[in-house]
Amino acid sequence: MSKRKVVLVTGSTSGIGLGIAKEFALNGYDIGLNGLGDAAVVEAIKRDIEVNFGAQVFYSDADMAKPNEIERFVKGANDALGAIDVLINNAGVQHVSPVEHFPTDKWDLILAVNLSSAFHMSRLLIPSMRSHNFGRILNIASAHGLVASVNKSAYVAAKHGLIGFTKAVALEVADSGVTCNAICPGWVETPLVSSQVDALSVEKSISKEDVIRDVILARQPTQKFVQIDQIAALALFLASDKASSITGSSYSIDGGWTAH
Repeated sequence: MSKRKVVLVTGSTSGIGLGIAKEFALNGYDIGLNGLGDAAVVEAIKRDIEVNFGAQVFYSDADMAKPNEIERFVKGANDALGAIDVLINNAGVQHVSPVEHFPTDKWDLILAVNLSSAFHMSRLLIPSMRSHNFGRILNIASAHGLVASVNKSAYVAAKHGLIGFTKAVALEVADSGVTCNAICPGWVETPLVSSQVDALSVEKSISKEDVIRDVILARQPTQKFVQIDQIAALALFLASDKASSITGSSYSIDGGWTAH
């Protein structure tokens, strides 16, 4: 039996990352999970993927803000699963504040997790991908990688940077069978977004339902949240052999947000 392909997904113990990990497991990949969370909850997630999808799963709690821990994740995954075929840089954090009041530690954290971690993961895995003449790097950017919003300077800067990084990497590896692309979701119903809804509800003294309708989804002409399985399906296609000529591209999946 041929070896199953291997995908590493950063920030994959919940939300978009977990949805992507499950989609890849369903389609024959072994999985490198990463993220923070209660040990029992993470173990249940790992076991669920192993039992229901027949995948081998390696988990690391590596902090994506710390290069030495990123190296630990990559080494552990290589030892446990073998050569990595697909890297999905999904880990992300958020903080909302005007520039003049933005905490410098939050700025540094957001740039480290949302942008620099993609650099560190990529630099560590590209040599092996080159040697196998195959690799897929997918960066989960955001609509905020294409347009800006007030009070999100660090997040917008990081996501714009991630799209630029995607293009540069794509050019560097273009002759090696490796591709690099970005996916730019709009508003997705995730724990990160739910926390923003809660904060806006308090800030504006309106209900969560009003926040979702009049603030969050006001930007998306479809008036619907993007679904995690839609993002996962796009990621799976971009990781496939059929996407070998797609590289350096950014794919909006945002309900029409950035069409304005």
